[in-house]
Amino acid sequence: MNTRRNRYLLLILIVIIAIVMFKDTLTQSGIEDLKGGFKEIIKYRNENNTGPVQRIFVVTVKDTLNAQYIDYGNLMPHNKYGNTKVYFFLEGRPTPNELMPGKVNFEAKYNNSCVALYEKSAMSNFGLVKYPFR
Repeated sequence: MNTRRNRYLLLILIVIIAIVMFKDTLTQSGIEDLKGGFKEIIKYRNENNTGPVQRIFVVTVKDTLNAQYIDYGNLMPHNKYGNTKVYFFLEGRPTPNELMPGKVNFEAKYNNSCVALYEKSAMSNFGLVKYPFR
């Protein structure tokens, strides 16, 4: 009788753990939960799968004061074979409509509109620079 009770308790414990795991899976926070009002405008990923992978994103932000730039950047795709750059622009200001690989990723006429740059390297080191072109 004691083993039957233990089985029921174990089954109940397994069901509770499964429910908690399922709930956590469905309630993960995402980009829409971050402060700042982010909206992705354009993205670039080079087609080179054998060498360094470059991912470049242009994102507009509504509220630059409370924006969670680092949290947004950490949610962007990244792997150990390349780097990820996220350029943040104030909503309503001119933004690039074409991106290119390399050190310079868009035309210089958009430099004054860029309010922040998040960059994550191949070694997963990341940094945020506000007003990177000033």
